[in-house]
Amino acid sequence: MTYSDSGHEAPTRERVTVEHVETYPADRVVEREVRVAQPVAERPVVPAAGPVDTARRVVWLLFGVLQALIVVRIVLLLLGANEGNDLVAFVIGVTDPFVEPFRGMFRLDQLSAASGSVLDVAALVALIAWTLIEALVLGILGLADRRATAS
Repeated sequence: MTYSDSGHEAPTRERVTVEHVETYPADRVVEREVRVAQPVAERPVVPAAGPVDTARRVVWLLFGVLQALIVVRIVLLLLGANEGNDLVAFVIGVTDPFVEPFRGMFRLDQLSAASGSVLDVAALVALIAWTLIEALVLGILGLADRRATAS
């Protein structure tokens, strides 16, 4: 490396070349021994959807649709929906057979407001009752499922 500073020449030095050498080759593979702490227990393969699971899903679907329709009925009547409307008439018509068994259970079946809003107490009781019936049916299916896997 040479340079000149204010007319003075620097002493000449030898040029040094530095070469970088990797100590580990790039294709070096490290192999490690894999140890299993405990032996893996083998479990039998069980089909994901047996007949009891399918029945349980059908029960959830049917009761879910019924409960949703009863909730929609309660909301529509609370908001004073026009019962002449096709959609409102459909919801009330479909849910009537499921609400009727609970009508007359209490002295107070419905509360009416001056604006036409109605709180259908029988529909609230029906919603609770059908939810309990769903739980009972699912419990019975659960017992059938335990008996099938215990054999």
